[in-house]
Amino acid sequence: MSSDRLIYLPLGGAGEIGMNCYVFGYGPEDKERLILVDLGVTFPDMDGSPGVDLIMPDISWLEQRKDRLEAIFITHAHEDHVGAVGHLYERLGAPVHARAFTANIARGKLAEYGLSDKVVRTTSAWPETVQAGPFSVGFLPISHSIPESSGLVIDTPAGRVIHTGDFKLDKSPIVGEAYDPDLWGSVAKDGVKALICDSTNVFTPVAGRSESSIGSEIEALVEEASGMVVATTFASNVARVKTLAEAGERAGRSICLMGRAMRRMIEASITTGVLSDFPKVVPVEDARSIPRENLMLLVTGSQGERRAASAQLANGKYNGITLKEGDLFLFSSKTIPGNERGVIRIMNQFSQMGVDVVDDSAGRYHVSGHANRPDLVEMHKLVHAEMVIPMHGEHRHLREHAKLAQSNGYTSTIAVNGTMLDLTGHAPKVCGFVETGRTYLDGSVKIGAMDGIVRDRIRMALNGHILVTLILDEDNEALGDPWCELRGLAETGTSNAPLVDCLEEDLSQFIGRADRKTMMDDDKLETALKKAVRQTAQSEIGKKPEVTVVISRLVA
Repeated sequence: MSSDRLIYLPLGGAGEIGMNCYVFGYGPEDKERLILVDLGVTFPDMDGSPGVDLIMPDISWLEQRKDRLEAIFITHAHEDHVGAVGHLYERLGAPVHARAFTANIARGKLAEYGLSDKVVRTTSAWPETVQAGPFSVGFLPISHSIPESSGLVIDTPAGRVIHTGDFKLDKSPIVGEAYDPDLWGSVAKDGVKALICDSTNVFTPVAGRSESSIGSEIEALVEEASGMVVATTFASNVARVKTLAEAGERAGRSICLMGRAMRRMIEASITTGVLSDFPKVVPVEDARSIPRENLMLLVTGSQGERRAASAQLANGKYNGITLKEGDLFLFSSKTIPGNERGVIRIMNQFSQMGVDVVDDSAGRYHVSGHANRPDLVEMHKLVHAEMVIPMHGEHRHLREHAKLAQSNGYTSTIAVNGTMLDLTGHAPKVCGFVETGRTYLDGSVKIGAMDGIVRDRIRMALNGHILVTLILDEDNEALGDPWCELRGLAETGTSNAPLVDCLEEDLSQFIGRADRKTMMDDDKLETALKKAVRQTAQSEIGKKPEVTVVISRLVA
């Protein structure tokens, strides 16, 4: 009997939405040959990761085993699936396989960091396959909100695995391939061991709508507008951008794309042949001189991103264009949970300008790119795998998806990031746990979630900061009183005296009564000064700030 096993290990995307990163392995225990599916990012928020630019999976476990990594496969070109390729590729070094559109985007990611784009290999759709050690992998077309999205057919000596990637069951998606149940059924007809399945919309009880269903609604909205029309959506949703542009063109408006990501996606679509009939666009320099009623801007920033075009327009002016009373701003997108505050801020800024803001609260101008609950049931039945493993979702999504699969007679279990499953038998079995976390891109450097940098930043934001400076002479006597500098704290407290005066007075009294042993030991002195500062601050303003102590000693 073979001792080889088939394993599945999510390092990102399971227990969260975004930052997708999934490992499959086959071989003897702890000697498996490995492949990686997707290498994505998620985005920071000011509450939990202030100042951070991007968040990526912690790939330390995989990096330690990179000599066993055969290849990386990217299912599609959304940032949460391909966004970390440029940042993390050098730590892994395996060839990257993707279809043409996704490969184009991945090469751009590598080029940004001066890496060779030759490591990205373009692969055609199923039935073409890539041999990667014991795995044979093919890209199975499926509709989503970006061109050339694919599930993966992963053949192993232990059986066939289908990894859906992100998907929806759309038979008329406008751009990209339609959902083809016959194709998927033919791949599944000889038996599938495991279906690794998207869980994002498991709580949405109605079947998903086609991308083609919203075009008439958008056209009517644009046609009725009297001022300038501005619309935002996910830059990667090329079909939606095309629908918006065509609506503007039919209304007699010139179309202008604003935002690097949107221009990049359209250019990639045209370059790879995904898009051939996009309406003519005008450069922003020309857009400034076009009458408002004849202009439509398609802009980035549907999620409230502070540096994107939407936010810049909301702040007053962007590329010489200003919105005015009577203009229309359309959010043709769904707000991702966690981004509501930024989106609402932009909406209010536009409202104060007199701009009419239209969102998708009524479901008229946006459809999701993910399968809803009835669509998941259809996928389960079509593939009819021995086991269903939910992925890409928060814990509540994974749990509900597992319950849904079990209710329809399929074996299922929850595997959050770091949970290794053995898929070799007839039911998934937990066979280990791996330390997982996050890697932050902070400016131009990468830091670990446990390095304490972001933690300290949060503490300073919550509690303020005080710098204490003390100079000591050769005899360990203070040269003058300690002095303090405050950041992010109230200037006066309960005593109505300046807080800095209270702090410096209390520190002077402490220095006056400190014993010689304390004054000679920098560590003890620093600890005591920090304690004294926090006690005074707590008494005066009800906070215990972060404290930095600088002790300078004169040497004879």
